[in-house]
Amino acid sequence: MWSQIVENFVTLWVVIDPIGTIPVFIAFTRELALQERRAVALRATFYALIILTLFLVGGQHLLEALAIPLGSFQIAGGVVLFLFALTMIFGPSKPEEEQQMHTEQGHDAAVYPLAVPSIASPGAMLAIVVLTDNHRFDLTQQLMTGGAMVAVLLITLTLLLLATPIQRVIGNAGASIISRVMGLILASVATEQVLSALKLYFQ
Repeated sequence: MWSQIVENFVTLWVVIDPIGTIPVFIAFTRELALQERRAVALRATFYALIILTLFLVGGQHLLEALAIPLGSFQIAGGVVLFLFALTMIFGPSKPEEEQQMHTEQGHDAAVYPLAVPSIASPGAMLAIVVLTDNHRFDLTQQLMTGGAMVAVLLITLTLLLLATPIQRVIGNAGASIISRVMGLILASVATEQVLSALKLYFQ
């Protein structure tokens, strides 16, 4: 049980990438007052929580309504997560890539790009569905996965509230390095998901 909790926490930590979100947050809130920055951090985390909870509760039901077996989705999700990990390792890092996004006049940065795609990334949406498979995990295990998700989001919120001093310490280069290391871990997790689904299929 504890190993599953740790594995789920690490998976969600990697796909959500709280540290990589810090430079994005700073880039889009640098002109705001301290209270406004805190409000943006709270809204962005709350929006991400709502989105990921919807995928946790209804993602698999949507797949079943479309007659898509979760095993197939797990393999597809693993492949997508692996490709996502490759972009984290070899492509522009999360801070470099997402800081290049521009918001329109009056656009709420808490929604885009902070809540989506920085915190509730496509990889996170896929991961939360795979980690709460109704056919492999009971309600208790799914609640533990939900708890791990909430824990990662709370840590993300804390890091955003402390974004300025953290940025001074690690800098953009440090966040870029950490993001690439997270990509390597995510590639390993994605490979394990694909192998696990294939093993169940051939059994």
